[in-house]
Amino acid sequence: MLTLAIETSCDETSVAVLRDGREVLSNIISSQIEIHRKFGGVVPEVASRKHIESINQIVQESLDAANVKFDDIDLIGVTQGPGLVGALLIGISTAKAIAYGLELPIVGVNHIEGHVCANYIEHKGLEPPFTGLIVAGCHTYLVQVKGYTEYEIIGRTRDDAAGEAFDKVARALGLPYPGGPVIDKLSQKGDKEAIAFPRVMLEPKSYDFSFSGLKTAVLNYLNQAKQKGDEIIIEDVAASFQQAVLDVLVEKSFRLAKESKMDKIVLAGGVAANQGLRNMMEQRGLEEGIKIFYPSKILCTDNAAMIGSAAYYNYRAGKVDDLYLNVVPNLGFN
Repeated sequence: MLTLAIETSCDETSVAVLRDGREVLSNIISSQIEIHRKFGGVVPEVASRKHIESINQIVQESLDAANVKFDDIDLIGVTQGPGLVGALLIGISTAKAIAYGLELPIVGVNHIEGHVCANYIEHKGLEPPFTGLIVAGCHTYLVQVKGYTEYEIIGRTRDDAAGEAFDKVARALGLPYPGGPVIDKLSQKGDKEAIAFPRVMLEPKSYDFSFSGLKTAVLNYLNQAKQKGDEIIIEDVAASFQQAVLDVLVEKSFRLAKESKMDKIVLAGGVAANQGLRNMMEQRGLEEGIKIFYPSKILCTDNAAMIGSAAYYNYRAGKVDDLYLNVVPNLGFN
């Protein structure tokens, strides 16, 4: 089965063609990072206009790269949400037009579920069940993945998500957008024990996350240092902040995996590209006897290949949408 998938939830226009949900024939990504960098973050109206300008070209590029034609496609998958409403509308309108013109089934995909499915592309033998840690710009979840389309949310962010905290701290440090990769790189040069930032674990048995207090602690440290005229070593701030985030993510992930007797932890989302997180998870995994999986860095970012994988497994499970399919910017994950 060949799936044509479209992803336009934020600032990447992406179209992919997959065979049987795991084999990527093409995955074309047109990023808008350079456009939004001068604003310090994504401007929704600008993102929508760029999607309109590029979507048809990216669709054709993806078909050409996969060496297939429209008539070869069996299924259309598209991100339904969550995301920016205007950006999502470009993708879903394009997907519905193609599905209508070719008389093909269409499946709306939860973007967060797509991040999990990126691992099925990367690791051909990976199968549920497993514990999943999803860390992205606006979302941080701990889930039990019971099947290809069956998820149980155990923990979620109560305020700032991990990726959101990275971007806000990076902005406070005067670093360019997106902040996460820059902080990760600086952390490799800094002292992670230089500054005692808080590790917010919440209630003793809670699997939820809260990074707002940590972000505030970093901002307070920077303000106080400036007022006192103290030297601010950006590498040390980055390393200490990142370590405080990673300690919480890793500890809760392994606690859940051990309590539920899972032998696999799967990372997903943009922050899954963080080298510090990967290193910590792999080291702890060796100590605990738990296997760690994560996608290649290109599949951690927003991309259509992961949406195509999720669409395929949802279609196999009996989910088919109609042409009244609409975007859901605040689509929940359950």
